[in-house]
Amino acid sequence: MGAELLDRSVKPPRLNSLGSRVLEQARDLLQRTEALQSVTSTDAEPHGLLRVGLAHPLAEGTLIGPILALTEKYPRVRLRLLSELTVELFRRLLAGELEAAVVLLPEGKTAPPPLLTNIIATDRMEIVQGAAGNLDADWKSLGSAPWVLNPPGCPLRASLIGRMERDGVTPMIAAEVHNMHLQLAFVQAGYGVGLLPARFIVRNRSVDTVKVLRPPSFALQPSIAVVRVGQLGALEKAVGSLEHGIRQLFDPANRRKPVTRSRRRVPAKRRAARPPK
Repeated sequence: MGAELLDRSVKPPRLNSLGSRVLEQARDLLQRTEALQSVTSTDAEPHGLLRVGLAHPLAEGTLIGPILALTEKYPRVRLRLLSELTVELFRRLLAGELEAAVVLLPEGKTAPPPLLTNIIATDRMEIVQGAAGNLDADWKSLGSAPWVLNPPGCPLRASLIGRMERDGVTPMIAAEVHNMHLQLAFVQAGYGVGLLPARFIVRNRSVDTVKVLRPPSFALQPSIAVVRVGQLGALEKAVGSLEHGIRQLFDPANRRKPVTRSRRRVPAKRRAARPPK
């Protein structure tokens, strides 16, 4: 190293003052090298900051389960969540401000390259009106109704408006809000028609306070996907745990279907009682 690190005036030789300082720096360098290797290794215990984005339609209380499961399984992971528009989440991923994002994508679509898309489940959107509403389930009626929707930039809103425009109608926007609970409250109060996830309606026990309207040729079933830029190293297992938890939430076996209130079921006829022998 171009310097004398040993005191050779004694036997055996020992480190001099400069040698001791070099040894201290070398140990620190080795520790930093090991820490750097653990960051990039998928076999290492997940640790460090994990920044995850959530699209607004997915930012609801049921995600607490998968989040708590992740932090309990990997206590060295510090989770930071951000709720935003899908396009903004994509921008943050590309800027290195997020490790992963959980988003809704139109059926059959993926995130734009170079982002990587892992589809983990399927959702279903329903058109709903308040329980006292009297709209018919056709596009002409829905075109004359006020709507409560997500603001522009939401792919679900764009899909709905595109379908309505193919039938020559345009929705009248009464409110543009991201919060699904507020949207549901507006619909229940009769302020307008809404577009909400079926699982959200059921989990909020709202099937008796809204009517589901299913117009012809409308089936909006977006994909739920985890999007990232590339490999995550030691955080790979943590993201995998989150994916597993969200997949279970949307497993059809764990979900009930909302009742379509616009149609009444005719009760089956009871069997005639057998005469006594």
